[in-house]
Amino acid sequence: MNCIERFQEIYHSEPPAISFCPYRICPVGAHVDHQLGKVTGLALDCGIRIAYQPKQDGVVELESLQFRKRVQFHVVSPPENKQGDWADYLRGATIRLGMKYKLRTGLAGVIEGSLPIGGLSSSAAVTISFLLALAKVNDIQLTDGELIQVAREAENKYVGVSCGTLDQSCEVYCRKNQLLYLDTLDNSYELIPQSPAMKPYKIAIFFSGLERALASSKYNTRVDECRAAAYALLAYAGLDYGKIAETGMRQVPVEVFERFGERLPEPWFRRAKHYFGEFERVEQGVEAWRKGDIEEFGRISFASGKSSIEYWEAGSPELKELYRIMTETDGIYGGRFSGAGFKGCCMALIDPAFAESITRRVTDEYLKSFPALEGKFSVYVCDSADGVGGNA
Repeated sequence: MNCIERFQEIYHSEPPAISFCPYRICPVGAHVDHQLGKVTGLALDCGIRIAYQPKQDGVVELESLQFRKRVQFHVVSPPENKQGDWADYLRGATIRLGMKYKLRTGLAGVIEGSLPIGGLSSSAAVTISFLLALAKVNDIQLTDGELIQVAREAENKYVGVSCGTLDQSCEVYCRKNQLLYLDTLDNSYELIPQSPAMKPYKIAIFFSGLERALASSKYNTRVDECRAAAYALLAYAGLDYGKIAETGMRQVPVEVFERFGERLPEPWFRRAKHYFGEFERVEQGVEAWRKGDIEEFGRISFASGKSSIEYWEAGSPELKELYRIMTETDGIYGGRFSGAGFKGCCMALIDPAFAESITRRVTDEYLKSFPALEGKFSVYVCDSADGVGGNA
């Protein structure tokens, strides 16, 4: 059953509106947006849909096809503190939007995710899809920048995830067959078209069979370690610094890291090592994409994955095994963990001619190591797609 069918079952009518936001991948530029680094991204042709209708009494009434609990709150008075369930993203988005605009109208409907949860920024996608619907029923015209800002604030300020703007920016700005090249320092971006010389590619998503919640993972700890490393490096170099919560690795010249990096505690050094390596890989990856060299771009994505394991120290045993299998499978140009990299999934850029053999080999090899995940592990082959930009 999809969200439209479920809406019809509940409300005995066709939904008057559908809101959609795509999932995203970040081929190169992992774990750096919260440090104001540079990132790349592609939106996928699958994502979060909400079939909905306005409610003039101001009540938000939604259910998800992925979660059992039904959510209900008033747009004027959502709970001030998070409730610890999937709908916190909706509550947080309502609060942050209500701080900018007067909200009167609620909505009723059904939310559907087209892929399993974990690693494709489903949290940002559901937040943006909901914001688009809530803004529409309240006659609010959000700019792309406002949509990104409000969605991020919902995660940062309400849910408690210290994310940057990578996820939201990909889901808003991306365009089909164009690589998003985003500088999170000033949110300037470029959409780089696929070169006519580029070999064909598709995007494979390998779900480990394990889901995760960022707010309860090591995600925030890694962000704090990276900020602490930046703070210490600025202090060692005698450079100006302010509040640690406002410090990011982008403020640290690479020469300072090269000179003082070994003074850092080992975990902090590793986080900084990943940041500076990833900054360089993004520049290299963008150049490879411009040239149409998908094989080199894929190699750089694999290098990003390796650094995420060695220096960012992300990855469950399941994801590390998936990554290893990917590196040894014909037809995969490159790939890495998708998302925070603690559970969730891996993404890969693949040669479409090898799609069947890749699916078969990765599945067989993975389930040899984790037979208990048979029936939970899954593979999807996707295309790039447009983000929601211009529809806000």
